[in-house]
Amino acid sequence: MFERILTISGKPGLYRLLSSGRNMFVVEVVDASKKRMPVHGTDKVVMLDDIAIYTDTEELPLRNVFAKIYEKENGVLPFDLKLSTPEEMLEYFEGILPDYDRERVYLTHIKKMFQWYNILVANGISDFVADEQAEVAEEA
Repeated sequence: MFERILTISGKPGLYRLLSSGRNMFVVEVVDASKKRMPVHGTDKVVMLDDIAIYTDTEELPLRNVFAKIYEKENGVLPFDLKLSTPEEMLEYFEGILPDYDRERVYLTHIKKMFQWYNILVANGISDFVADEQAEVAEEA
């Protein structure tokens, strides 16, 4: 499921890929509205499965970071993104991933990641590690 979730540059939120054609995709907003819309080939589209966070030793897939947050909190983040300070967000992220690369991972990246995490969990997508384990089992 996680591999079909994507982000579109210039558009807020997350989207679920429904189908693809030659020069466009049909996506559905990941929220209660389930609004569908076309995305053209000129839009920059990135699947969440292709995003990774830089650490001092490797690039950690975003799904693993989300799994660590979910494991620690068992659901929604313990703070409100709109009311929390940058220091609170950085401190929390350091608690989740202490070896993240502080020169290449910016506060804006962390905040966007927390927003995506909240969207996914609020819409019932929380099985981050199980998807990865199923893929490994299929490859074996």
